[in-house]
Amino acid sequence: MSQNRPKTNQVASRKAVAKKIDEVLAGIRVPDLPYPAGKLSPETASDWQPLLSSCWTEQRDERVTHVLRSVDLDWSVRQINAAYVADRIMDVFLKTSGLHTQIVRRIARLRFYLAWRMNLDGHRAFNDTLLVWLDSFQEWRGWSDSGGRSSKALLDQLDALVTAVSTSFESGSSTAVDTFCSQWQEDSFRRSAQTGKLRQRLMETEQGAARQRRADQTSRALIGRALQGRKLPQPVLSFIFEHWQGLLKQAVWDSGVTGEACRHGSKLLEWLVWVGDPSLSDKDRDRLYHVGEQLGDRLVDVWGRVFDRPLTPNSLAGIGAVLMSRLRGETPELVDALPDDGGFLWSPAWLNFVPPLHKEFEPFEGSWFVKGEGAEEQRRYFCALLEDTAEILWTNGTGVKLGLQPWQAFCQSKEEGSIRPLPDPTPFGDVLEATVQLLATACEKQRKQREQAAAAAKAQADALRKEREAAELKRQQQEAERLAVLERERQKLEDQRLADAQAEQERVHIEKTQLAQKQVDDLGLGAWIAVESGQPAVAATRLKLAVRTNASRKLIFVDKLGLNRREFMDDELVQGIVEERIRILGGASEFDDTLSRVVGRIRVGRS
Repeated sequence: MSQNRPKTNQVASRKAVAKKIDEVLAGIRVPDLPYPAGKLSPETASDWQPLLSSCWTEQRDERVTHVLRSVDLDWSVRQINAAYVADRIMDVFLKTSGLHTQIVRRIARLRFYLAWRMNLDGHRAFNDTLLVWLDSFQEWRGWSDSGGRSSKALLDQLDALVTAVSTSFESGSSTAVDTFCSQWQEDSFRRSAQTGKLRQRLMETEQGAARQRRADQTSRALIGRALQGRKLPQPVLSFIFEHWQGLLKQAVWDSGVTGEACRHGSKLLEWLVWVGDPSLSDKDRDRLYHVGEQLGDRLVDVWGRVFDRPLTPNSLAGIGAVLMSRLRGETPELVDALPDDGGFLWSPAWLNFVPPLHKEFEPFEGSWFVKGEGAEEQRRYFCALLEDTAEILWTNGTGVKLGLQPWQAFCQSKEEGSIRPLPDPTPFGDVLEATVQLLATACEKQRKQREQAAAAAKAQADALRKEREAAELKRQQQEAERLAVLERERQKLEDQRLADAQAEQERVHIEKTQLAQKQVDDLGLGAWIAVESGQPAVAATRLKLAVRTNASRKLIFVDKLGLNRREFMDDELVQGIVEERIRILGGASEFDDTLSRVVGRIRVGRS
């Protein structure tokens, strides 16, 4: 089991990417997730630890986000994003890890634990201990649910993981999980060393067994080819099966089919068949004598080359008897050389056996293959090709032999698709790095979009504000112009009114002046006038016209005693009457009537 430890630069890269988790937790927004309507403080967010702990204890295969949707509680943005990131990472790991479905599904349930820890610790949830442990699951890529001891051992360890994570949930810290991961790694190192030794011993054992099978099958093929369709004396058959088959097997073991001992042994086998079968040897009696004289010595000679022990005389007794009988011209009792019931199995293919070229099988050695689908899926390791028999040695992840398969059968199965290469595994760290990098890119894109949207909204608000300001300025200008027009019209009307009033005043003044002038002109001696003192408390002074000088237009008035002489010029008296400082008595009623008529005419004219 190779540990497949990540390299230093790879670890540094993963750490750099993992730190981006904090940005993703704070900044990403995913459609259709139950984000809070407003800004929810961590203090007001619901406590999800009991819920996630329950889901883990029950070993549920649901997504964390689905669980959050299923309950009517208030979750913070960070909780929602932590759930989404945990789901996303584990969903990718489920699809790309290359592990058996049962293993990866159980690991993927860690999404509940990871969501909980990310909400608390951010990127520190993926500490080195946890990442190295998750990466080490590559050593179990060949695990299959075979029910064997190694299969059950892993399931027992995963059961212990359930307890460790539950303990972390209860304690509120990751200590129990970190301790579990560290212990797992120590056990992994021991397993790796044991597996290496087991595979080495298995290879040595299977290579020796393959060489034995090659020798046995080749000796059987040599005998089967020689005896096929023949009838031979029983002593000859007994010698072949009891002694010469073992010699051929040992000769093939020592030097192969092309070795000298195998060639001589195979030739002597043909001589034994030729001598024992009358249908072959009766046609050439001279050769029969020649072969009969040399056969025994040749058998002993070849036997001595192969084995370090002599061929006993008793072993050749039956052959000698058959030779004497044949040389006397007798026909011995014959039996079928090979039983009809197929008790002697052999294949002529071993006589022309050629192992596949190294370049043909070398790419597959040390690779994992999958056979079957779904629950029937079985994974097997191409440990080596046994070149002596062209058989593939299949093992499991712990170096235990699963079986042997002929090379040609493997090639045919691979072409048919019944056995297929297991894709390269994806370590959890690579899944984490790729997933977080993708989410960080999406988060950065969203951030830029929000900035652009904010800038666009600000620009739109500024444009709208400027538009409103311009509209307000225009409205104010229009209002000012309107008011100015109204003011001009009002001023015009006012000016006209003032002009009309002035004109009216002037006309009234003229009429009053004319009327007063007429009264003054008609004023005779002895006519009385009243001159107002200008003080409310002082009564008007009554004066009587005493003298009137037409040349100088001077009028002299006196009081009733003839004293207090007052002089008025004609126009001065007129002005005083118009200004109502002076009233003409005696003829006053006529003046008032006349004035009333004048004012009445003025009002009628204005209407």
